[in-house]
Amino acid sequence: MVSERFTGEPAWAGMDIGTQGVRVTVVDGRGTPLATGSAPLRSRRGEGRGHEQDPEDWWRAAVTACRQATAGLAPGRIRALAVCSTSGTIVLADAAARPVSPALMYDDDRGRPYVERVTAAGQELWDDLAVRIQASWALPKLLWLAENGGLPAGARVLHSADLVTARLAGELTATDSSHALKTGYDSLRERWPLEVMSRLGLPADLFGPVTRPGSPIGEVGAEAAALTGLPEGCGIVAGMTDGCAGQIAAGALTPGSGVSVLGTTLVLKGVSEKLLRDPAGAVYSHRHPGGGWLPGGASNVGAGVLASAFPGRDLAALDEAAARYEPAGAVVYPLTTRGERFPFYRPDAEQVVVGETATEAEHYAALLQGVAYGERLGLASLALLGAPVSGHLALVGGATRSRYWCQLRADVLGMPVRIPRHPEASVGMAVLAASSGRSLDDTAGEMVSHGEQLDPRPDRVARFEQSFRLLVDALTERGYLTTELAAKAVTS
Repeated sequence: MVSERFTGEPAWAGMDIGTQGVRVTVVDGRGTPLATGSAPLRSRRGEGRGHEQDPEDWWRAAVTACRQATAGLAPGRIRALAVCSTSGTIVLADAAARPVSPALMYDDDRGRPYVERVTAAGQELWDDLAVRIQASWALPKLLWLAENGGLPAGARVLHSADLVTARLAGELTATDSSHALKTGYDSLRERWPLEVMSRLGLPADLFGPVTRPGSPIGEVGAEAAALTGLPEGCGIVAGMTDGCAGQIAAGALTPGSGVSVLGTTLVLKGVSEKLLRDPAGAVYSHRHPGGGWLPGGASNVGAGVLASAFPGRDLAALDEAAARYEPAGAVVYPLTTRGERFPFYRPDAEQVVVGETATEAEHYAALLQGVAYGERLGLASLALLGAPVSGHLALVGGATRSRYWCQLRADVLGMPVRIPRHPEASVGMAVLAASSGRSLDDTAGEMVSHGEQLDPRPDRVARFEQSFRLLVDALTERGYLTTELAAKAVTS
């Protein structure tokens, strides 16, 4: 029975806590956005690998975005919401969800000195889970926090989404198993491996309850309702990481489907019925809320390279100029910092450039093409392991705002791509919120609209092939690609 406080046609909200901002989208039962809100976030990047944000900014931005999204809606329409955030971002907080440590972001690399220790403490478990502990993962960073400031009594490790859901509920909530993955959660047995944590000197009370995505974890309290405009009693549903949220927004939830989430970084995800095992450790798998697995990986290449190389520029104008260079005179694997996570795992990897560019526009074109080449390598990696994207690839993330780049990616990949009508991760979370208590696949089938399809242009496919092969050869010569992946990449 629906509470009397809820009125009108049901609506569902999703929140995405990203690197550069928080976005909230409210949709109706058909998945059509009714309202949106957003607020910016700021980062602090220090010497070396440090990347922090102020967790209080997450909450302030969440409040602002919610108020914008709810301002024009009839009170009581929103039945539930779910929250996604960047994978591997953590903060220590007290029982009132007040931060007691810095928030270490998803790409913060201060966990590097602890990787071997974490690996040794749980080697058998990590082998079972088919994961390779990486420096940017939350568990090694947790050891850095423990040794650089300590673990305050009663502290709990929270992910970005956890802090916001706790503030909404007025009490600590369960985390979801998707966000918990990089903190060491055992997704096969669905528990924290406390014996591993004990070996690492981490107390059991640091880790709170975990539940499956889509499960109810609380309700919006009176205080949060007054701040956000969400109705009091609105359900809070366990979310997933931003990459998984994009996959839901794309409706890419059955074997053979795939999604490319291109924002600051690039995340590629497929679907498999069984847990895939990558000897290189670049691919890891989240559990599919409806059964099976969502294998994928997160690359350090992405749209962030454009912001780094062309800060504050009109990218639409640069897109138009870049179309004159297909392909560019240089092929690039456009890492902005040292190290790569996917499609190959090499902490020592550096940007690779073969050839030269003569103009600013050509340099921009080379970067766009380089990200697309990385995307093609990622799809080859998934196919090599047993999760080929045999149909259409869905494109989501901020880069979908560039139609030119989307077409370019179809040309480089040599396959059709689809741009969902509403590709935002916040929409994916709204769909997950609506699915609570029922099938996610069925809910997504009702709420996700596939939108525009872009087919590869045959003449462009041929043009880019030689440049792609040059890059594959260069990466192989440096030892970044295995011969098996290199061969798969040029034959897929």
